[in-house]
Amino acid sequence: MNVNEAPIIVGLDIGTTKIAAIAGRKNEYGKLEILGFGRANSTGVQHGQVLNIEQTIKAIQQALKNCYESNPDLEISEVYVGIAGHHIKSLQTRGDIVRQDSENEITIFEIEQLIDNQKKTFIPAGDQIIDVIPQEFTVDNIQNIPNPIGYNGVKVGANFHIITGDRNAIRNINRAVDKSGLKTKDLVLQPLASASAVMSELDMEAGVAILDIGGGTSDLAVFYEGILKHTAVIPFGGENITNDIKTGLGVLKQQAEAMKVQFGSALADEAKANAFITIPGMNGMPAKEISVKNLANIIQARMGEILDFVTYHLKQVGLDTRMLNGGIILTGGGSQLKHLIQLTEYSTGLYARIGFPNGHLAANHIDELKKPMYSTCIGLILKGYSDYEHKYKEFEKSFKKVVVPETLVKEDEPEVRPLEVPIAETKETVNTRGRKGMTKFWEKFKNNLLELFKEEGDKDL
Repeated sequence: MNVNEAPIIVGLDIGTTKIAAIAGRKNEYGKLEILGFGRANSTGVQHGQVLNIEQTIKAIQQALKNCYESNPDLEISEVYVGIAGHHIKSLQTRGDIVRQDSENEITIFEIEQLIDNQKKTFIPAGDQIIDVIPQEFTVDNIQNIPNPIGYNGVKVGANFHIITGDRNAIRNINRAVDKSGLKTKDLVLQPLASASAVMSELDMEAGVAILDIGGGTSDLAVFYEGILKHTAVIPFGGENITNDIKTGLGVLKQQAEAMKVQFGSALADEAKANAFITIPGMNGMPAKEISVKNLANIIQARMGEILDFVTYHLKQVGLDTRMLNGGIILTGGGSQLKHLIQLTEYSTGLYARIGFPNGHLAANHIDELKKPMYSTCIGLILKGYSDYEHKYKEFEKSFKKVVVPETLVKEDEPEVRPLEVPIAETKETVNTRGRKGMTKFWEKFKNNLLELFKEEGDKDL
């Protein structure tokens, strides 16, 4: 892929505590070069849902302004947007189609038809399908096919993971983005975006659970044998821990957040019993001393609850600790808590590690973006590139050789070589690079024709 022709893709992470906008483009090594970065505090979002559209618009515009300040040459019109919230649900379905011509190879058209058929699946009133993700395919009696294109058979089918969300919640996100002067290119489930940023192919094959602990929600994605097996949005996150500290210790929210970040631990046993934090008193009141162990007890109780949800979801899909050899990858802002790895391993029985989005970034990125809190936003850019590259490959595959018939070639004229005529198999408009290639092709084709007629004219003279 030519670097200059690769598109600039922008991820917009609308979170409960922050809104981040990151613009990136892949270099010749397949790594993301960050071309712009901006963030702003989020005030209109709770538990991953946009509740106050006006406040969310202001925060999005502030994040965009900061992004433009980091690179004034940027032009942002389309964005990939993350979606979460406790309204997100998922279900498993099965779909099959009987092919008209079993002798011919299975095409992308038929796979698209299979996926489109699943979009008609009955879902509760008020919900909307966000994504339809094929799992393993079958062709006749052949099972567990990752990609059936090129196979022959009478019937092709697949198991599907369908993600749905509340129609009003989706409308609020789209409205906030539109009123910020942007267009939503695609809505992407946040746990899937985070997973693509921190997970490798080996992790996916071994079996892994990705837990993105955000401000308002904790997002879970489970992969096994290279297939997405389960997604879930747990309606608790870092904000809940902060509120618990505020209520339990009788301090201001700002003080609770500061204590959590600086002195917090996810394991009470690791906290020193004789250590105290001094909080200045308000309006002439005496200073307050907070026990570090009490702080850790509050954090452990809430984090333990989140991890209990993870264990519950793993049991729901029949994946116990022996099956997920890749363990659990913790990411998101909440994953920075001290001793969280130990608590996770103790609670779930899975090997745990922190997932950073560094593996996909080129060397020139700023240190701030190494933090797990930006995994979702980096993952949104990667999702955009995945779509772009998929369409580009399908366009390339659709080139077929068409030989000019001998009757059109005169013996005394130079041999006309077979031309490669592109027959596009995708319904959507091809990308910019494809258009450039098509333009060059038609110019060459036109010049060949002009030369042909020019020689005919010379003979007549």
